[in-house]
Amino acid sequence: MQTDRVLADFEGAWELERVITPKVGAPARFSGVATWTARDDDLAYSEAGTLYLDGAAPMQAERRYLWTPCLHVYFDDGRFFHTVPAAGGEASHWCDPDAYAVSYDFSGWPHFRATWTVEGPRKSYVMTNCYRRRA
Repeated sequence: MQTDRVLADFEGAWELERVITPKVGAPARFSGVATWTARDDDLAYSEAGTLYLDGAAPMQAERRYLWTPCLHVYFDDGRFFHTVPAAGGEASHWCDPDAYAVSYDFSGWPHFRATWTVEGPRKSYVMTNCYRRRA
């Protein structure tokens, strides 16, 4: 039986492996660490690592979000992004003209996966993020 996730479940450091598979072109890979850090009642999410693209030198990459107790996720600039389903499952985000759909899978907790499918006039890819809690 799967347990609904709560915000505190994510706090701490996680290994993050990401594969970005475009409909056309070579895949990309990201390897790094995602960290959820307490900020008042919320968790500040940050990830940092290395992005590997075919034919290019590896580059440093990072991003930041804010997660709230209701598992609402906000961009670093305060705009709402999406809500993480506590039991896992589907969520979406519309960023005109692009559609972002995500599926969260918590069945292997404390490992979990978030798979994004992105479609738009200039974007078409699947991005699979695998998180594994650091020891």
